Amino acid sequence: MAHSHGPESGSGSFDAHHPPSLELLSDCVHCGFCLPTCPTYLTTGEEMESPRGRIYLMELAAKGEIPVDDAFGARMDSCLGCLACTTSCPSGVQYDKLIESVRPQVERNIPRSMSDRLFRRLVFSLFPYPRRLRLAALGGIAYQRLGIRTLLGRSGLLGRMPERIQALEALLPPVGIRDLFRRTPRHVPAARAPARLRVGLLPGCAQRVFFGDVNAATIRVLAAEGCDVFVPRDSQCCGALNVHAGLEEEGAVRARRTIEMFERYDLDIIVANVAGCGSTLKEYGELLADDPDFHERAAAFSSRVRDVSELLAELPSTAPRHPLRMRTAYHDACHLSNAQGIREQPRKVLREVPGLEVVDVAEAEVCCGSAGIYNLVQPETAKELGRRKAENLSDTQPDVIATANAGCLLQIRRYLEEGVPLLHPVQLVDASIRGTDPLDRPRSE
Repeated sequence: MAHSHGPESGSGSFDAHHPPSLELLSDCVHCGFCLPTCPTYLTTGEEMESPRGRIYLMELAAKGEIPVDDAFGARMDSCLGCLACTTSCPSGVQYDKLIESVRPQVERNIPRSMSDRLFRRLVFSLFPYPRRLRLAALGGIAYQRLGIRTLLGRSGLLGRMPERIQALEALLPPVGIRDLFRRTPRHVPAARAPARLRVGLLPGCAQRVFFGDVNAATIRVLAAEGCDVFVPRDSQCCGALNVHAGLEEEGAVRARRTIEMFERYDLDIIVANVAGCGSTLKEYGELLADDPDFHERAAAFSSRVRDVSELLAELPSTAPRHPLRMRTAYHDACHLSNAQGIREQPRKVLREVPGLEVVDVAEAEVCCGSAGIYNLVQPETAKELGRRKAENLSDTQPDVIATANAGCLLQIRRYLEEGVPLLHPVQLVDASIRGTDPLDRPRSE
């Protein structure tokens, strides 16, 4: 049963802790410009599965006219939080702030079913912990190499498992044992002295376990461009998964620890190479605004955060680029393009590589369905979106697909035809600087 609060709380059916702002809610004029960009509206055609439909429900709840109950929570849970609506809205509605204020309300006030609670507990007991994730990945490698996956697929047992378990199984990345235990150096000096910047790299959770090659490429590129690079080895999650899922307090705890972790270094810039993580790092100032011990530190921290493509676009390149003669489809990760407003920078950085053709993708603004843990907790919608995105990417006939988010890489790989490699943009830049083939193909004379 939802906890109901009377009008005296000033928040209608919401509890009094940071309910959605009535002023922000009133900015929506219900024009419908958001509809063509909303993934859930595109897949269902239902008004209440659109941003303006959800805002309408928020308004009713804020006035106390409907309860914050299971039906309300289901509509909020189905939102991917991709924020494509914020960039398409002519009225400047801050849907990002609205959904971010409602999700904690849902988590606090609407009891979840036992199966839902257990599954979410599994996810949040695993993914923010690199050591646990590494152990789970070892189990995944054994599962694949011992033929268990093949056996379950052929027997049909896999297809009869719950959708969420099927999604979790399908997202297993193709990672080797050596990759799992890749050691990232704590400090890599700039290729040329004096250093242009002192930079700290957030190593990430799933990123350091499954995409250590992306971290290695990021470090090499930054060092080649004259940056001293420092990489903390703390097993510390930035809190992005928690924050995006409405687990506000857990996210705040992780944010404080992340700030303290980087405060050990005297840094000019903090770099993220995962769109979802970078988005949250830039929001620490708002997340910890009520914390007297951290609000100033958090705001200062957030002001120094850059996505790696953003930083490379700001720094005039000095490292020579070798040609990469290939066709690249660039996929906009939602938390990079919509949450951080970074669209042209990755394209600019890629187009600085001689011979690299960067092609546009149809429905670029439509989410791939990854969205943090969305593809695990809302697998049916995520599957439809994943297939739609993979088809649009394949239609460009690329040699390689580039995207700047670990979740997008895993989600798109699941639905893409075999043979089309997926890379982070920084891996293409790294290959160009080093004069190597990013796809490890035999070089033609």
